[in-house]
Amino acid sequence: MATTSHVTVHDIRRAQRADTTAAVLAIGTANPVTCISQADYPDYYFRITNTEHLTDLKRKLNNLCKTRQASGADKRFFHHNEEMIAAHPEFLDRATPSLDARLDIAAAAGPELAAQAAERAIVRWGRPAADITHLVVATNAGAQAPGADHRLASLLGLRPTVRRTMLHLSGCSAGAAALRLAKDLAENSRGARVLVACVELNVVAFHGPKEDYPQTLTCQGLFGDGAGAVIVGADAVRPVERPLFEMVAVSQAVIPGTEHALNMRLTEHGLDGHVSIKELIPLAAANADELLSDAFRKLGLAGVEWNDLFWVVHPGTPSILDQIERALRLEPGKLAASRKVLREYGNMLGSTLIFVLDEQRRRMEEEEGGRTAEWGVMMGFGPGFTIETMVLHLPECPKEQ
Repeated sequence: MATTSHVTVHDIRRAQRADTTAAVLAIGTANPVTCISQADYPDYYFRITNTEHLTDLKRKLNNLCKTRQASGADKRFFHHNEEMIAAHPEFLDRATPSLDARLDIAAAAGPELAAQAAERAIVRWGRPAADITHLVVATNAGAQAPGADHRLASLLGLRPTVRRTMLHLSGCSAGAAALRLAKDLAENSRGARVLVACVELNVVAFHGPKEDYPQTLTCQGLFGDGAGAVIVGADAVRPVERPLFEMVAVSQAVIPGTEHALNMRLTEHGLDGHVSIKELIPLAAANADELLSDAFRKLGLAGVEWNDLFWVVHPGTPSILDQIERALRLEPGKLAASRKVLREYGNMLGSTLIFVLDEQRRRMEEEEGGRTAEWGVMMGFGPGFTIETMVLHLPECPKEQ
């Protein structure tokens, strides 16, 4: 075929790529209105499930909720409430199919909560929603098509040409996985602005207590609802856009032989699975040093001192954070952002990491002028057992949004 140009595919490819590293440009978070303190949760849970006669199980949940070392939370937020559970008695009985009803609730409420977080991020970003070119939505509470991404794009008024991607059932690593994908999209599509939205609703996993299924108590005592949104882009348009964190490098690793320790599946009675807290606690800590050392070595930054970094770590439980601190010999306070988010919101699965990222941003802005940490790391953990890592770097002049 005859051509009239000497442009090569290499030239086109080079023109398609961004010139700079992708960066976090804005963050937004949101929670449902129902808030239950951990101290009150056992009484609340056994009352709304009509199981106050199960005193031994209630005592176990009391120990989980009221022992700071066990859950780390002071309160949690939920979309489901007492009226909703009363209207759906099938949610309490594992022998009764309830998945359709759960997914219908999540399909309506999930995008709305995600939109609240996204709208806050867009306001802080400073550009119109129509400038968003890509949308990545991650959730453990959905299984429809069109899904939460389609509805969220409509709620936000995004262009019909926005390129959408859905991530399902990535567990607590969903936020890190979505940000990893956003980095690749932003750096390989010049001018791209990627909206990442993670939304979690535990109505898909709410069950009544059963004496022969103690796993239920662990899930009911730890997890809460929330949504986090991040706008990611390269080649920042200044002065409107002000990068918060540069996303330098990403990695993902599966620890062999650990599939049984954390897994999830959709069943007729909702989201189910297995969470072995005792096995999970040492896994992240045992592999963190090697994975992070490898990440920095590939960047030509071998020999990094862990205490010279800032840390954005999915909290999971306090024991997981404690083990990471000990394994890496971190100074007290290095994981303060993770602990604060866990204390104020509980574990919100994939969206938790975005809350931690926002809390770390807030802390560093308050400390501006006195801080010394230039480099940082993000870590998320999920089924597999999977560890997601991202090396972060502070732009030269980060400014308050």
